[in-house]
Amino acid sequence: MMNRLIHDRSGASAAEFAIVLPLLLIFLLGIIDAGRWIWTYNRAEKATQMGARFAVVADPVTSAIGASYLGVDGLTQGDAIPAAEFGKITCIATGTPSAVSASCNCTTAPCPDGTADSAAFQDIIGRMRAFLPEIQPSNLTIVYSSSGLGYAGNPNGADLSPLVTVTLSGLTFTPMTSFLFLSAPIPAATTSLTAEDLNGSDSN
Repeated sequence: MMNRLIHDRSGASAAEFAIVLPLLLIFLLGIIDAGRWIWTYNRAEKATQMGARFAVVADPVTSAIGASYLGVDGLTQGDAIPAAEFGKITCIATGTPSAVSASCNCTTAPCPDGTADSAAFQDIIGRMRAFLPEIQPSNLTIVYSSSGLGYAGNPNGADLSPLVTVTLSGLTFTPMTSFLFLSAPIPAATTSLTAEDLNGSDSN
């Protein structure tokens, strides 16, 4: 009887399948996870592009962008504003997508005086969340820096036309194969565009 059981091969296929099945499932789920990760990263990049596009035509997050340069270092009406007259302003936010609290700081002098506009920051996040709903205010950084463009006393809008850089970072991705215990970081996405209207009512 024992000898017959040892040499019995009638259940070999089922036993082999039971051994291979977990590995096969992990492999298949891994392929799906890789596709989901790439898809999520692509959505993050597209959201960043749309955020930058929105930011250059809508109201700026800092009122410093609307400062007049007439009389600054002798500039008169129509004078080109030297790139050295404007450094870099970095804007970040806390809170929730529906209740944003923004703050802007001069990270590279010189910077005109100004205050942060939380509503403008929230509008940009709202536009980006249409592409990636997981975005939170803390994931977004908006930087205004010198583009070398702008004319003192511009009668048609802001004197300065800064370079607007939108960066999306701090996002994570949870693969199915981790069984919700592990997450993978999504690389930061950055898009820069030169400011255009910088006026929400005009762009609308």
